[in-house]
Amino acid sequence: MTHSRENFRFFTKLRVRWVEVDMQKIVFNGHYLMYLDTAIADYWRALGLPYERAMQALKGDLFVVKSSLEYHGSALYDDILDIGLKCAKVGNSSVLISGGIFKNQTCLVSAEMVYVFANPQTKQSMTVPTQVRQLLEDFESNRPVTQTRMGTWSELKDHALPLRMEVFVHEQGVPADMEQDADDDTSQHVVLKNALEQTVATARLLPAVNGVSRIGRMAVDRQLRGHDLGSTLLNTLIHEAKQRGDAQIRLHAQRPAQSFYAKHGFKTVGETFIEAGIEHVEMMLHLKD
Repeated sequence: MTHSRENFRFFTKLRVRWVEVDMQKIVFNGHYLMYLDTAIADYWRALGLPYERAMQALKGDLFVVKSSLEYHGSALYDDILDIGLKCAKVGNSSVLISGGIFKNQTCLVSAEMVYVFANPQTKQSMTVPTQVRQLLEDFESNRPVTQTRMGTWSELKDHALPLRMEVFVHEQGVPADMEQDADDDTSQHVVLKNALEQTVATARLLPAVNGVSRIGRMAVDRQLRGHDLGSTLLNTLIHEAKQRGDAQIRLHAQRPAQSFYAKHGFKTVGETFIEAGIEHVEMMLHLKD
């Protein structure tokens, strides 16, 4: 087992809560397994896989068959911990995950967890799918885990529309008859596909009018938000707008997403307004001086 942060490229953070410590304010040993299990969920998100939908497509599931922990120190109440994970080995039907729980540069707990890919009904082990094997290798080698596709609505509708309906209509309550409009046919669309060819994010870039274009219909699979898919979409469309010579991009940002767009250089214009029953603000990005 490893004790160094440099052995991991994936990290997620956790804060120790009062209910997880004893009277000495030291974390109960068993809680470290819970921390690692929480981090595993984030690891799969970083792979671009919405776990339940991915495993359904693969007709299997991953089951923990062994967990080993070594304790080198103790976490205290209110500590911020970094949980590092890496795929150490993929066997015929098993996946070995190494883990480290760190406080700053100090490794408090090192771990190894063995997962077996198996039939979810019979629990009989199965060969780890080729797509998963390659995906784990790509991720640990810092290669892209999603593919970007850009095209017209007729080319990408079947890929983009199901996710848009799921996010805007089913999740956010936008009326179904408002979700599609005439701008779809004239826009450039982008979709991100994961290793299983599932659409995990989509957006569109409208034609420029007097040098001003618009980005809209930004949708990311609910389970994968916070893992840079939105940034990949936005940067792709910003690049496309620059390439065709647009001077400015505008968009209607939902209020919770305002800070996301601000991090990419968009400035808020005007006051909050209601669109499709949801609070929005208009934001703009200058592409030319």
